Amino acid sequence: MQPKKLILRLTKFLSRYGRYYFLGSLLLVIACFPVWQSPELTSEETAQQYNPYEQQFIEALEDTLQYLIDDSRVPGVGIAVVKDSTPILVKGYGLRNIKEEDSVDIHTVFRLASVSKGFASGLAATLVRDTLLAWSDPVIDYLPSFALISPEQTQEVTVKHVLSHTTGLPYHAYTNLVEAGQLRDDMIALLSGVNLIGKAGEWYSYQNVAYGIIEPVVEAATVESYQRLLQERILEPLQMSDASVWYQDMMETTNKALPHVPTGRGWATVPISENYYNVPSAGGVNASSLDMAQWLIALLGNRPHVLPSEVLDSLFTPQIKTPIENRYFSRWEQLEAAYYGLGWRIVHQAGDTVAFHGGYANGYRTAIALDRNKKVGICILANGSSSLVSRVVPLFLDLYRQHEADILTWEEQMSVEEISN
Repeated sequence: MQPKKLILRLTKFLSRYGRYYFLGSLLLVIACFPVWQSPELTSEETAQQYNPYEQQFIEALEDTLQYLIDDSRVPGVGIAVVKDSTPILVKGYGLRNIKEEDSVDIHTVFRLASVSKGFASGLAATLVRDTLLAWSDPVIDYLPSFALISPEQTQEVTVKHVLSHTTGLPYHAYTNLVEAGQLRDDMIALLSGVNLIGKAGEWYSYQNVAYGIIEPVVEAATVESYQRLLQERILEPLQMSDASVWYQDMMETTNKALPHVPTGRGWATVPISENYYNVPSAGGVNASSLDMAQWLIALLGNRPHVLPSEVLDSLFTPQIKTPIENRYFSRWEQLEAAYYGLGWRIVHQAGDTVAFHGGYANGYRTAIALDRNKKVGICILANGSSSLVSRVVPLFLDLYRQHEADILTWEEQMSVEEISN
């Protein structure tokens, strides 16, 4: 590649991702490789690499985020926004702990809560790809001790039913025991005494304990622990270097956001709980905003060695219709329909299809959303529960729609010019 084209591409990347955090990287590269300092490169040519309409979108989004954060007064926030394969905004706001002056940055780790469910289904999908598992496999094939109150339904429940919340169990069966710190296998055993609300595959009912069934299933299929599998198959290949699936790892992390709860006198810091680390597939992943940028890039189809297109298609295929009156969607306008896929809510809104999930645990509030057709995604992590998280996602989607036509027109013009040159 010619030096001029190489530095142009480098400049374009750093202008998007490094604009906020890595300005020094460009100086380091130039210092180490002076041959890249092409005398033909002019400031006008460099400016042409910016998509001015994308920059306008980013600036409008930052203004909106800052207003919402100030309005909510949430202690700390991490944001990751991705356009196709490029992080266009990765940033920390506020404090990790209101008792200390320790600012949130892109490596600050938050608990993901139920946003962890997408990692569990993604991991299972890699095993399906490698023929170590099949979506239609009965759970009992891998977990002979598994039982529901109905022997017939026990035989019928499959891996797909577990990951789509369609086992037939009632809403949040034994989630109270998750929060009480009970052991995973003990909680799964108790499901045998729970009255069912419907047949497998026909009723949607959100679960945490039943979702955790995927853990012994993948462990039996591979003879490895769930945590180790997630590290080996997802976190490490995607270079999510701040992420983990252990309570102890979270406690030993220096750069972590502490959980906060609202009180009559403002926010109060609370201890990090072991709750949901007992069912990590349902809510036990820890990650930074930089990690979540890498996760979004993969979910948008840019890391096929980890999550190829057929794997992503299986995750985002609607499995069961869900109510649109769900509290997650109270601020979404033009909502047409909602479904659950495998570890993801699939939302039809304003003519678009959006994959979404929210989470709450231990004072942390999180949300992630992506539009695979538009190739954009966002993740927001907060160390305090407020309306902020539920407001950001629909506003992000609406804001991108407002700028999309100009962004795409500019990109098309640049592509035509590049071909003609």
